[in-house]
Amino acid sequence: ENHPMNNWGEVKPVGTLAREVERTPCSILTGFLGAGKTTLVNHILKGKHGLKVAVIENEFGEVGVDDALVLETEEEVFEMNNGCICCTVRGDLMRILNKLSRREAKFDHILIETTGLADPAPVAQTFFFDEDIKASYSLDAIVTVVDCAHIIPHLEENKPEGVENESVEQVAFADKILLNKVDLVTPSEKAAVLAKIRSINKLAEVIETSYSAVDLSRVLGVKAFDLARVLQVEEDFLDTEGEHEHDSSVTSVGITLRGSLELPKLNLWLTTLLQTRGTDIFRSKGVLNVSGSDSRHVFQGVHMLMGISSSEDGVGRGWKEGEERESRVVFIGRNLNREELVEGFEACLV
Repeated sequence: ENHPMNNWGEVKPVGTLAREVERTPCSILTGFLGAGKTTLVNHILKGKHGLKVAVIENEFGEVGVDDALVLETEEEVFEMNNGCICCTVRGDLMRILNKLSRREAKFDHILIETTGLADPAPVAQTFFFDEDIKASYSLDAIVTVVDCAHIIPHLEENKPEGVENESVEQVAFADKILLNKVDLVTPSEKAAVLAKIRSINKLAEVIETSYSAVDLSRVLGVKAFDLARVLQVEEDFLDTEGEHEHDSSVTSVGITLRGSLELPKLNLWLTTLLQTRGTDIFRSKGVLNVSGSDSRHVFQGVHMLMGISSSEDGVGRGWKEGEERESRVVFIGRNLNREELVEGFEACLV
């Protein structure tokens, strides 16, 4: 029996996530201009890492593909001599993804670079709505490159009413943050940057780099959008202790509850919350103790989209005997009202 919320969808779920049929994982790469995205892309296109990666650059792309490294070119696709390819997209992302899926040579990974895009969510949502895309691709992770030496002024910049702070949004959405140029800062400066990043996003793994040199296995193929993986890392990311008040408009709110939750109430609360406040809630994740079930339920969302599943459906493990069953959720977003969220969550208790 299919669980009513065991899918991803715009609150009323649209179709189940296609099963893992040889779908190519895709990551979205964001970061402020000059943070080191280009260096990372070049590292991928030139490196001897043994992976076949297709990099999709949008039209603001700064990577001038080095002609010496290009084997062959067809209109917008450059094939590199390490087997990777680079595409420059002037039009529709869907079109190029569908085009790549028809190529005989399959890729290990696709990286979509979104320079100049404040909010990676529209690209992320493509992977849950478009049936063709869903059949061929899975969303792997959102990776944000941060310039350790210059990020704080960007994060603290006061924008006029109604104007988004792009760098705050890029940090808020990330599953992985490459903290780049750490060689250019002192330990105390780095600590201040880490504290600032954590105040916005306490879920993402932060990887320190210089010249964007990173072991690709740490950023590609990490399955950050796989509900089963949420459970593996939740011990750390759902640590809701050590909360402190901060006044920046984008924050993380973590809540831990003892006791069991009623699924219909929870379903209604989350659905209503994401429908009414979804534009302000960038990411949400949680592990839930549902009344009458020995399964651990897990959910995560991007704006209004939400997926929920449980160990009963083969996602993660059930509760162990004697294990304290508690529910933990984290919301990352703008103008979050902690009291309101706690009150709503507590109202779902049996």
